[in-house]
Amino acid sequence: MMKALLATVLAVTPVATVTRLSLPPPTGPAKVGVVTAHLVDRSRPDPWVATERFRELMVSVWYPARSVRGHQRADWVTPGVAARINTPDSGFTLPVTHGHLNAPAAAGKHPVILWSPGFGMERTSGTALAEDLASHGYVVVTVDHTHDAQFVEFPDGRIATNAIPPVATPAEEEQLIGKALDVRVTDTRFVLDRLRTMPLARHMDLSRVGMFGHSMGGAAAAGTMLADRRIRAGLNLDGSFAGPVLEAGLDRPFLLLGSESHDGEQDETWTRMWDNLRGKRYRMELDGSAHLSFSDFQVLLPQLGLPPDQVEPAVGTIDGPRSVAIQRAYVRAFFDRHLRHRDGRLLDRPSPRYPEIRFP
Repeated sequence: MMKALLATVLAVTPVATVTRLSLPPPTGPAKVGVVTAHLVDRSRPDPWVATERFRELMVSVWYPARSVRGHQRADWVTPGVAARINTPDSGFTLPVTHGHLNAPAAAGKHPVILWSPGFGMERTSGTALAEDLASHGYVVVTVDHTHDAQFVEFPDGRIATNAIPPVATPAEEEQLIGKALDVRVTDTRFVLDRLRTMPLARHMDLSRVGMFGHSMGGAAAAGTMLADRRIRAGLNLDGSFAGPVLEAGLDRPFLLLGSESHDGEQDETWTRMWDNLRGKRYRMELDGSAHLSFSDFQVLLPQLGLPPDQVEPAVGTIDGPRSVAIQRAYVRAFFDRHLRHRDGRLLDRPSPRYPEIRFP
């Protein structure tokens, strides 16, 4: 389903005039810097392409910047990927982020949050959330899961494409999902290991690490927490759960934030996971939202001027900027409470500021 939706986005019907797409600006007091890193795990071959001897990953690191003067804003996607998406007749121009390339980091050590995207999606799909957290003093590391993502461009210009094999039966699908989650957990733990060696390491407080993700990325957050106690708090944005964590549960804080229809009746894995959470637990639903509401497509798709029947199945009926603002508030409140020991009062009861959030 996710890949089919993404294919629709990439093959969007051309519009009459060129539209420059944009992301909502961050809300925090800090300017945002961003750097990318090419990481090579020489301890394992690529799990999806047998001819690749080592697992290669790309990550982006978003962080509060001391100054952005003289540092240009980063594009939403790399040039090679942009060329595949933004064809001459597409009718739109891809957005520029609010992160400034290689800007000097703000003084101090900041809590770290890892981000894993949905199945078949790229690390860029969570940019609106990542750069907002960075503007509020977090270091956010967004991870591309190579050959699971549609496109991953490496510094030498190579573009790795999706290599997930097709499945024919429910049993094969279950096995594939299990493998994909295992790969993502291993990817994330490797990235976490490598953070200590990055130039920005002196600005990262690796004793305060959280993780969140969209769809399968949310399941990966739970799976990584089970496997690695360095992750102190986790959050799933509208993703089904799978793997050992369903029965093992978690003993640290975890938040389930779902779309309007994502409840126990629609997804029994949410009920099972909820019942096995032994740490502080939270569960909420966002009225008017749909599955891709928890990605940048929430604000990008409506900007294309497409008819509602092409947009609403993906991102719901909720206003895009309003949806992003709500998600930013609750995601930040969760990590503020559990990585910074702030009050996070939004998490405890319905708020008149955000009536779209329901506590089922």
